[in-house]
Amino acid sequence: MILVTGATGTVGREVVRRLPADGPVRVLTRRPGRVGDVPGHVEVAAGDYGDAPSLERALSGVTKVFLLTGAVGGDDDERFLRAVRGTDVRLIVKLSAAAVANSAADDAITRWQRRCEARLRECGTEWTLLRPRAFMSNTLGWAPLIASGRPVSALYGTSLNSCVDPRDIADVAVRALTEEGHGGRAYTLTGPEPVSAVDQAACLSRLLGKPVRFEEMDAARARAAYLRRHPEHVAEALLQSAEQQRAGAKARVEPTVEEVTGRPARSYAQWAADHIGFFADGAVPRRPGEAGAGRRPE
Repeated sequence: MILVTGATGTVGREVVRRLPADGPVRVLTRRPGRVGDVPGHVEVAAGDYGDAPSLERALSGVTKVFLLTGAVGGDDDERFLRAVRGTDVRLIVKLSAAAVANSAADDAITRWQRRCEARLRECGTEWTLLRPRAFMSNTLGWAPLIASGRPVSALYGTSLNSCVDPRDIADVAVRALTEEGHGGRAYTLTGPEPVSAVDQAACLSRLLGKPVRFEEMDAARARAAYLRRHPEHVAEALLQSAEQQRAGAKARVEPTVEEVTGRPARSYAQWAADHIGFFADGAVPRRPGEAGAGRRPE
């Protein structure tokens, strides 16, 4: 039995789709109604990291886990790892962040991810760490703007990020969950080339056959936008992360996706072509994860 947490989100949903049907899968979610239709080998368990009895039920009979937590600065990882003690779980594949390996990155998100990784390493269960760069699907947030002819914007629009297709992250996760030899490994996951927000806007313009205007966002405007969606410590972390990207810390390309899966990582152009309908009509999914979206600053 494989347990997938975060199954309604960006990567978790893709992991569930890709896990082979010849083995049982259980998904843990606070909102079972958002999981949607699942294959017959997948069962849905209602639960929450703060509800120890629900974790105990969800972990019954489980041997491998895909672990995703999102409350920056919270203790969901510690709660989950406490629940794992004494169970049959022998491998945890955790979604972390590429910035963890950058000694110059010291924002709140990165410090929290480092702490979570340390807890996992110390728990006594075998582990695999997935450290992606920014999700290509972050640009789905532009879809309503592009569809209505308004400009898109980003902070430091020409800075480069070797962003990754969430489907590639899921493919690596599934390999780690279903194959031997991935225990004790930390995989940095990137796309095949670094791209900027300006590059992404130009790519979408080509695919749509119409102009996509890009406007540079200054730091004050970016801070205000982040604060509308996030607590202050997260907003400040995103601003610091953007500074790291501006300094070139996120441009490095890693061959990990191809090394693990046997095929090259998907390019931004491939991701955009597969999702161009959202940019054409502006119909962003009800929940971003349903189309592989997700805000990742790495």
